[in-house]
Amino acid sequence: MTMTPCDTLADVRSAIDQIDFMLVGLLAERGRYVNEAARFKRNKADVAAPDRVRQVIDKALRHARDMGAPPEVVEAVYRSMITAFIELESLQHDRLNLAVPADEGTMAG
Repeated sequence: MTMTPCDTLADVRSAIDQIDFMLVGLLAERGRYVNEAARFKRNKADVAAPDRVRQVIDKALRHARDMGAPPEVVEAVYRSMITAFIELESLQHDRLNLAVPADEGTMAG
């Protein structure tokens, strides 16, 4: 992404607003995939997935270095985002498990 030259603070803020709009759209899309992932998780430990969290953060930090983004900001944003999405996925996991009778989710059912 190339930065557009800005002549005023209003130009800077307008550019930031456009980026924020795109970020919210991407967060909405990510949230839909997170809810979908809940279908494939057997339990809350699978939802938390600490190894996957580390993998996602490591990848984001590599991208940050490659793209010139401040790694401390990227890591803080990703940790906060992942925590919020784990909470969302946990709620979805609970909803899905309440919707399925107990023996349908087992081999005995």
